[in-house]
Amino acid sequence: MGVLMRRVLHDLGVFDLAVARPFRVKRQRVVRDGELERSIIQAERSRAGASSVFVVLDADQDCPADLASHLLERARAQADLPVRVVFPKVEIEAWILGAIDSLRGVRGIRPDAQPPPDPEAVRDAKGAITRLMGAVDLDLAKARSPSFAKFRRELESLGQV
Repeated sequence: MGVLMRRVLHDLGVFDLAVARPFRVKRQRVVRDGELERSIIQAERSRAGASSVFVVLDADQDCPADLASHLLERARAQADLPVRVVFPKVEIEAWILGAIDSLRGVRGIRPDAQPPPDPEAVRDAKGAITRLMGAVDLDLAKARSPSFAKFRRELESLGQV
């Protein structure tokens, strides 16, 4: 996630926002009452000097907007820093699947690979693009994956804080 965040920030022309090593927590755990709050406390302690909190979790079966709204409220109540929450619809790999044609010929992707009409509706997008983190076209991902567009906007807003 850190690599993708840095790539998007660079693409946005934001060069003065450092991205710390991600603080990983299993999705099933962090959505439970009290777990997000505890994770924020641990992340803040282990990343002294942090200027914001950015939560990214797969929505899986949940409605991304509803889940993000609920967790954003909880995160803001815990953190004294700016907080952003983004939930890729189903799974984060759908963002890459949305720009799969920019990866043609990279790491085994067929030269005629085409994105599905709705990449964010695909179950097991990770399986469809295993080990593919090449030169993905971020504009295609933004145009075809609304939750990636939100991820990009939220990162941009932190660059303006």
